[in-house]
Amino acid sequence: MSIPQRVAIVGGHGKVARRLIPILLHRGHEVVALARRDDQLSALSALGAHARRLDIEAATEADFAAAFGGCEAVVFAAGGGPDGNIDRKRTVDLEGSLKSIAAAKRRRIRRFVQVSAIGVDVDPDPERGEVWAAYVRAKREADAALRESGLAWTILRPGSLTDGPGTGCITIGETVPHHSIPRVDVAQTVASCLSRPATAGHQWEIVTGPQPIGAVLDRLTAASS
Repeated sequence: MSIPQRVAIVGGHGKVARRLIPILLHRGHEVVALARRDDQLSALSALGAHARRLDIEAATEADFAAAFGGCEAVVFAAGGGPDGNIDRKRTVDLEGSLKSIAAAKRRRIRRFVQVSAIGVDVDPDPERGEVWAAYVRAKREADAALRESGLAWTILRPGSLTDGPGTGCITIGETVPHHSIPRVDVAQTVASCLSRPATAGHQWEIVTGPQPIGAVLDRLTAASS
């Protein structure tokens, strides 16, 4: 599997995506960033991305496929956000992922990287409320669907996201102790996975840690080959 040159980002105006775009551009990729509002599209164009309009909740599978035109990989980095809206956890985090997977198949795009969340295979703590439970279920189901899709998938499950400066170093594994991680280091990990075809077929939790991103990904994939 070759390294994709043009990458579509679903949730292109999200906080991880806006950190990912310049990283990918610096590494020589073209970026197609998908968003729904005019101000978002303008901001994405200013970052150097090809901005295309896509309303995740209103769009059909065919709309997603049209937005993915010319792309060789998809990054699903969308999320319903911390707005307390239970329905959006399903319509964005789950259904958006499902439509992205189906559209990638329609476009014969094999490579797919999904940003999920740490610990979503564990039943949610009832004390955290119904919105959190809906979020956990949506991410869990979206990850399961991607694993069963037949695509060349990678699932990254970061810990609590922060806007602090990145370190370029992580702790990564099938399960890791819950901790935080800067969004920019999540973005660096996504980009590093896209440039390493051997990361396909892996699901990892990631938090801040001592290991340089590229080096640890190389060790993990070498150990599993």
